[in-house]
Amino acid sequence: MLNKTLVGETTHLATALERACICAVTAQENKGRDVLVLDMRGISRLYDYFVIATGTSKRQIHNIAEEVDDAMKHAGDKRAGIEGYEASRWVVQDYGDVMVHVFDQDARKYYTLEELWADAPRVDWENS
Repeated sequence: MLNKTLVGETTHLATALERACICAVTAQENKGRDVLVLDMRGISRLYDYFVIATGTSKRQIHNIAEEVDDAMKHAGDKRAGIEGYEASRWVVQDYGDVMVHVFDQDARKYYTLEELWADAPRVDWENS
């Protein structure tokens, strides 16, 4: 995976797929469960990838969201927005072409984004 690197005077920002994989790895490393990446290209005009993970407690959901944000900063990306952090049932982080969703178990079962976006191919992020 590519991080932000300086080559002469040009800056390379990791691709959307690379950044989505960075988010997935970071979520898993912080004990996120059932982590998946959906390829939204051709399905959504707004986002290229959805990263979805489940946390088991408010503290864990906060930790996953914060660590993802740190990893994305390191990759050269800046979060455009965040919703749901205080309630911590469904935290949504917007990185432009990558959207990260961190749910508690009940909210993940209720909203079933995987089913809503069933036409979106799943990315094999663990082997990318």
